[in-house]
Amino acid sequence: MPSSTLESPLTALPESALSESAVKTHDFIGIGLGPFNLGLACLTEPIAELDGVFLDSKPHFEWHSGMFLDGAHLQTPFMSDLVTLADPTSPYSFLNYLKESGRLYSFYIRENFYPLRLEYDDYCRWAASKLSSVRFDTTVTEVSHEDEVYVVRTQAGEEFRARHLVLGTGTPPYVPEACAGLGGDFIHNSRYVQHKQELQCKESITLVGSGQSAAEIYYDLLSEIDVHGYQLNWVTRSPRFFPLEYTKLTLEMTSPEYIDYFHALPEPTRYRLQTEQKGLFKGIDGELIDSIFDLLYQKKVGGGPVPTRLLTNSSLDTAIYRDGTYTLGLRQEEQGKEYELSSQGLILATGYKYVEPEFLKPVHDRLRYDTRGNFDVARNYAIDTTGRGIFLQNAGVHTHSITSPDLGMGAYRNAYIIRELLGTEYYPVEKTIAFQEFAV
Repeated sequence: MPSSTLESPLTALPESALSESAVKTHDFIGIGLGPFNLGLACLTEPIAELDGVFLDSKPHFEWHSGMFLDGAHLQTPFMSDLVTLADPTSPYSFLNYLKESGRLYSFYIRENFYPLRLEYDDYCRWAASKLSSVRFDTTVTEVSHEDEVYVVRTQAGEEFRARHLVLGTGTPPYVPEACAGLGGDFIHNSRYVQHKQELQCKESITLVGSGQSAAEIYYDLLSEIDVHGYQLNWVTRSPRFFPLEYTKLTLEMTSPEYIDYFHALPEPTRYRLQTEQKGLFKGIDGELIDSIFDLLYQKKVGGGPVPTRLLTNSSLDTAIYRDGTYTLGLRQEEQGKEYELSSQGLILATGYKYVEPEFLKPVHDRLRYDTRGNFDVARNYAIDTTGRGIFLQNAGVHTHSITSPDLGMGAYRNAYIIRELLGTEYYPVEKTIAFQEFAV
């Protein structure tokens, strides 16, 4: 699809915006560059009929660098890379990255098809470095709709125009209400690696949360508990440390058929299922749970009681920081009893939560919301009133279930969005892959 030139004179634009991008109308603009929009950039790069640009505020691609623990790996196989499940022949595949990096045979011999987290980040950087449509160090400050196109303005005074937008700003770290405004040096798990050494200098460390990240951090700190001699506490409001359910018929819930089924359910039902299905994508790898138990057993045999506590059914209700110590007000939910826990170090492995970007305020009246104030994401991933103007990556668990954050469904969603942008199917979009039936 050829781009058009705006008729307004260049002199009407700020001097800083007198660039080719300022006068060109792109087919689409991707805002934010996590794995999902990066995958879209890779898949649209060879499409001559689509002209897009991707803007990200970071200086370079970065994906959860605070969780690059030794041995930490993805919970999805390498085929859930940026492109393969949409285009297995793409030059931006993980296998091509391995080939160019000289590690393809080593990966084959390894016989473990779950890429290391550090390796996946390096793969994404490799892919980003090959793209002509990606611009880092570009912070979007405002999006407006003028003359039937979206106008994207940046902190540097640049202006980009496009007929469509694809939002991929991701989900920022979530801090519980009890810790809002809390002083001290507590951290979210997204910054764990950078602060690990100073944490280990404290007499006690408390970890709050029960997902994969919490488990990885607990295992890491438990491994070195003898060296540093700290008290280590792990607190979760869940009744137990849930394993990630990864059986094959359950995995069929990451399918086009299940998206169709889930999206057509009544809104209250979808929100109820969203809560009930957390164990399907927020649980802990079963092997890691077993490794934690084995390590606890090993340390107990080697030296008696281990200075650690694992506290389930305990919600964090209050938090106070005073004189270098956190006092956490906890509630044992099943017993209905309140108690306190003191700790010098505090790590919140409390996940991530989508926050609507401030730059969307000028186009608020063009966006669709449900009764709870969240985006009413259409089946085709659009969130605007036209049904095909603004598309959303991730942040749609309430409309598209567990497929929304799943890396393996990123290529499918992007193939779907590309079909909407082009008006024709460029990459085959699967419709039926599941053996089971979800709807009557």
